[in-house]
Amino acid sequence: MANTKQETTKKTVKKYYNYIGGEWVKSSSGEWFDNVNPADTSDIVGRFPASNEDDVNAAVAAAKSAATRWRRTPAPKRAEILFTLGEILRKNKDAFTQQMTREMGKVLKEAGGDVQEAIDCTYYTAGEGRRLHGFTTPAEMPNKFAMCVRQPVGLCGLITPFNFPMAIPSWKLIPALVCGNTVVIKSGEDVPLSTINLVKSCEEAGIPKGVVNVVNGFGEAGAALVDHKDVRLISFTGSTSTGRRIAEACARDNKIVSLEMGGKNAIIVMDDADIDNAVEGSLWGAFGTSGQRCTASSRLVVHKKIYKKFCEKLVERVKKLRVGNGLDPRTEVGPVINERAMEKIHGYIEIGKIHDNATLACGGNRLTKGDYKKGYFIEPTVFTDVKPGMRIGQEEIFGPVTSVIPFSTLDEAIEIVNGVAYGLSSAIYTQDVNQAFYAMQELYTGICYVNSATIGAEVHLPFGGTKGTGNGHREAGTQVLDIFTEWKALYVDYSGKLQKAQIDEVEI
Repeated sequence: MANTKQETTKKTVKKYYNYIGGEWVKSSSGEWFDNVNPADTSDIVGRFPASNEDDVNAAVAAAKSAATRWRRTPAPKRAEILFTLGEILRKNKDAFTQQMTREMGKVLKEAGGDVQEAIDCTYYTAGEGRRLHGFTTPAEMPNKFAMCVRQPVGLCGLITPFNFPMAIPSWKLIPALVCGNTVVIKSGEDVPLSTINLVKSCEEAGIPKGVVNVVNGFGEAGAALVDHKDVRLISFTGSTSTGRRIAEACARDNKIVSLEMGGKNAIIVMDDADIDNAVEGSLWGAFGTSGQRCTASSRLVVHKKIYKKFCEKLVERVKKLRVGNGLDPRTEVGPVINERAMEKIHGYIEIGKIHDNATLACGGNRLTKGDYKKGYFIEPTVFTDVKPGMRIGQEEIFGPVTSVIPFSTLDEAIEIVNGVAYGLSSAIYTQDVNQAFYAMQELYTGICYVNSATIGAEVHLPFGGTKGTGNGHREAGTQVLDIFTEWKALYVDYSGKLQKAQIDEVEI
């Protein structure tokens, strides 16, 4: 958590504000928090308002007042504004990329991909403004017409995490808008600037006042948004423990809730796999975004026939990964997001060494000297000789740590992959098409890759998982429309008399 009292002796820190009812305003709390660069904590990216319940109430009131006008705006017109938003995001991609790396730490190429995903999501989802399809169907009575249409849910609360500072907010915001909803976003407290950049772009695109609102801050603001009686839907991405509390709170008020939570993803490497390709995929899957992805490849399930060779090649490559400030184009692995995360990750490394008695093949240390002394850097870490039931093989670490687990048969590997509380993403490396299709059938995850890592979703496919990963909803693709709309069945009886479905006999 950023220190609200932290000061800097450098140049004046820029202040940012909440966006409520089309105006940029301070928090009624009068308090601020600092957005700190995780690669260099002496670098204050900006100062943001620490919002409270009063700020959330004001944002919800603004969204409520704008709801009818926005709902009645034809969907193709709403989409037209969103296409303009996509153009604005594309124009500012380089600037937004730099700012994202500075506040979040991910390397420039990944930050650029994050912004690009928001652009892709905006263009793709805006196209649904002319495709918010319902359907017609034959009625069971004569001279009667039956059809279904979508209608907006209403006022949506969006709570977003730190690891994809613009992509994930766009996954929620853009579908909500094209469907005719108004929104209040509670930005991730470690990455508020990227959300501000997205909302400023909405303002520039001409989205009417009150349709999009953002409050910055911590748990108090998030809880107030979840508990507000006028909020119809909560869309949350974050930890499983927080998601469960949100689900319980939403159940009390019969709110719609969409949860995207944790993962403990695995890559299966068969004995016929291209080992070099599998190692490259494992590097990217395990250490991309410093392992801070819900889709991270935190388990590598490797056939015993190639286990030793795979581990040797993997460790050799991991030791060569360049750790550093994400703003340096040479950097391959950036910092983790904050001190709390660093301590949690290091705690799991100790669990792996001492409690689980796994073999620490490489890494495991915090980097503290030279260029690393002001940042939250952890060496990319590999454990070998890991058993499926070990804590490091079961629990989400959310950092640059992966575990290599041996297996003998494909069925055993599938059992290992499925044998955790989560079910987000899985992968298999093999040259055997029969094995590939069998694995795709049997792996109980929302996403499955063949000959690729577990990360890298595309915006036109549904994203989400099974079991403890979520509550059954999907983001992205056309499937996301089912979160932000509700179905309305319409019947038109033009027979000129009362007809009773399921009761009257139809004469033929």
